[in-house]
Amino acid sequence: MGWFKRLKEGITTSTKEKKETPEGLWYKCPSCKKIHTVQDHAAYKYVCIECNYHERIGSKEYFEVIFDNNEFVEINENLVSGDPLEFTDTKKYTSRLTDNINKTGLKDALRSAYGKVNGYNLMICCMDFGFIGGSMGSVVGEKIARSIDYCLKTKTPLLIISKSGGARMMEAAFSLMQMAKTSAKLSQLAQKKIPYISLLTDPTTGGVTASYAMLGDLNISEPGSLIGFAGPRVVKETIGKDLPKGFQTAEFVLEHGFLDKIVSRNDLKDTIGNLLKFFKK
Repeated sequence: MGWFKRLKEGITTSTKEKKETPEGLWYKCPSCKKIHTVQDHAAYKYVCIECNYHERIGSKEYFEVIFDNNEFVEINENLVSGDPLEFTDTKKYTSRLTDNINKTGLKDALRSAYGKVNGYNLMICCMDFGFIGGSMGSVVGEKIARSIDYCLKTKTPLLIISKSGGARMMEAAFSLMQMAKTSAKLSQLAQKKIPYISLLTDPTTGGVTASYAMLGDLNISEPGSLIGFAGPRVVKETIGKDLPKGFQTAEFVLEHGFLDKIVSRNDLKDTIGNLLKFFKK
């Protein structure tokens, strides 16, 4: 008799009866490789319970995290970029915009909305990396400018959440002009002594870093975020030297005086609420 001969049917589960684990139920942390349920991961605000790795999230999730009861009023939501340069690389810019609008459900790389945080009024401009790498084009600059106008009119504090690869090359000089435009509008906010908090998330690079991202009355960041103008590879090739350990991480930037505080996403709402309470006095 063979060792592995089945004497009775039904002792083991047949292949037809086996059920695969449904997709989308588990989250595997890219940092520590530990696995958790998607529900637990979302409940912990998309931060790894084991190693504190902060997964990239978009404006939808940030609004849920920060606004009281996820209640807010979005403004200027229908602004869409034009194509003044009739730009084409591997595809037409107009086609790239349409593809990203259909893929993300967004009109551009930034959403702006106002609501309450722990009972205090706040305007939030939040970038979405999923829309052409969170690149800063004319719509991003215009939305920030209009949001600042609202803040000036209503004396509402401003929070900008940066997550960007930098300027949008398809708009060339029109994109670069947004650096000066947003910086000038923020100076108006400062003159009226209306608070501006800048939250730098992973990644914050290029023209965004060189303009509004580093101009906050308080500059805060999430742990482990990449923050810099050019990427580490470009810097290394330019200076011809090896870079220090942790170069351009939020922790490195904080140590060298360019950040005021690193805040875990789970503490973000209370931290912002306490700051608004302080500024209100």
